[in-house]
Parts: sequence; structure tokens; C-alpha cells
Amino acid sequence: MSVTIILHAVIILCMYCQISLALPRWLLPFIGHMGICTSSGVIRDFAGPYFVSEDNMAFGRPTKYWKLDVNKVYASGSSAWDTAVHDASEEYKHRMHNLCCDNCHSHVAMALNLMRYDNSTSWNMVKLCVLSLVYSKHVSCAGFLKTWLPFFMLAGIVLTVSLALNLR
Repeated sequence: MSVTIILHAVIILCMYCQISLALPRWLLPFIGHMGICTSSGVIRDFAGPYFVSEDNMAFGRPTKYWKLDVNKVYASGSSAWDTAVHDASEEYKHRMHNLCCDNCHSHVAMALNLMRYDNSTSWNMVKLCVLSLVYSKHVSCAGFLKTWLPFFMLAGIVLTVSLALNLR
């Protein structure tokens, strides 16, 4: 049995985002919204101040996923997984959202720390970003394009402008 961390990298502006958020994600497309599923597949994500959504991710449908092995939970079994996801979600319902320090990645990290996933309590935002870049898969070709197309377009524009300026 496996459980999934859900990743979302599409830039959609809503009440929890500011326009300035789009540019960093276009520059670093592996940084996106993140949630974690219960063993029954219900997605929980820290969507904003004092709010953890259930099966309704803050920025739309997931574009990437990373399957985790429920057998790597220290206490073993899906009930330990679900308890950790529930406890992390309850904790984050009482927290202010902070874009840099206490965000959706921190919520997922807390759940993994509570369940001692892979016998570790050192899960954090950076570790999750790096490992999700390496191990996650896109849900479809459209998910891949939504994640990477803005980055490739921006890189192409920068490359074209810099070549045009250097050829003068």
C-alpha cells in the first residue's frame, strides 16, 4: 500500500496569493503548493492562515504526485499515517501562514515527522522540495506543461534578449 504527497505548481492567483508570487515560481518551478493524502486518498493542504483544506487544494488540481510507502511509517500501518496527517492538520488550523517559514511544505513535513516516516524526524521544507523534484511524477502531459512551460518561456525570452543585446 502506498500513500501520496500531492504537489501543485500551477500559478493561479487567489485570495491567499499576491501577484508577486508568480515570478518566483516561474523562476523555480519545483517550488509549488504541496499537500498530503490520507490513506483513503483525501488531500489535506495548508491553504492559508488558520485553514487546512480537505480535498480542495488551494491552487486547483494537482499537477504532480510522489507516492510514499506506508510501510515506512514508524508505528506501521495506515492508521498511524492518518493520525499523523490529522494531527498536523489540526495543528496548522491554528497557525498563521508565512510564505517563507511556515507554509504548506511545513505542514507536510510536520505530518512526516509525526509519523517518523523512514525513521526520520528531520523532514523540512528544503528536504521536501529537493526530494519532490527528484521523486515526484507528473499526473499527465498537461501537468508537465503547467509546471514547466512558464519557466521555459521565461528562459527563452531571457536567452533571446541577451543574445540580441550581445549581437549588436
